[in-house]
Amino acid sequence: MAQAVTETKIETVAACLREGGVVLLPTDTVYGLAVSPEYPEAVARLFALKQRPAQRNLPVMVADLEALGPLGLERTPVMDRLAASSFVPGALTLAVGFSERPRPIWLEGREEVAFRIPNHPFLLALLRTMGPLLVTSANGHGMATAERVEGILPQLSGRPDLVIDGGTLSGDPSTLVNCRVDPPRVEREGVIPEKTIRELLA
Repeated sequence: MAQAVTETKIETVAACLREGGVVLLPTDTVYGLAVSPEYPEAVARLFALKQRPAQRNLPVMVADLEALGPLGLERTPVMDRLAASSFVPGALTLAVGFSERPRPIWLEGREEVAFRIPNHPFLLALLRTMGPLLVTSANGHGMATAERVEGILPQLSGRPDLVIDGGTLSGDPSTLVNCRVDPPRVEREGVIPEKTIRELLA
């Protein structure tokens, strides 16, 4: 059963994630499918629901920049400049590499991680409760993300364990910037125009 977004639902969502569930929820951009990275079975189910190719790593959502250290992610001047902009928290996803710090087991084998801090009180509260989550757009692979839950569920190969209905969303994804290359490269233009990113970096 779909549930409306309220602060009282945070523990309901957290409980589902702690049990290895997959949650369909609203973000500040599009609907997402979220799992705790601590449950490989949940991660595998998320891939299956989307029919997402296994080689396409999932992005990470965090509550703040301080969460990057325990993940072993590298902070660079370019990343920090973009992260200090008015688009963070918000619809800006940054791909970064790893520092020499230890990383969690669930990030082993990766060369980079795309992370985002959402501008969404419900999600931020959930991330502070749970820690980093793997969150990807809620759509079948290669399909556009529908603006409403009713349009998303038919795209999926199965049903998430919990559905949080946040009404109609924009359907526009975040803008993805690869900060590992020089110069930084916009790999997906979303809510934030590429021109704006270039102006921030000029």
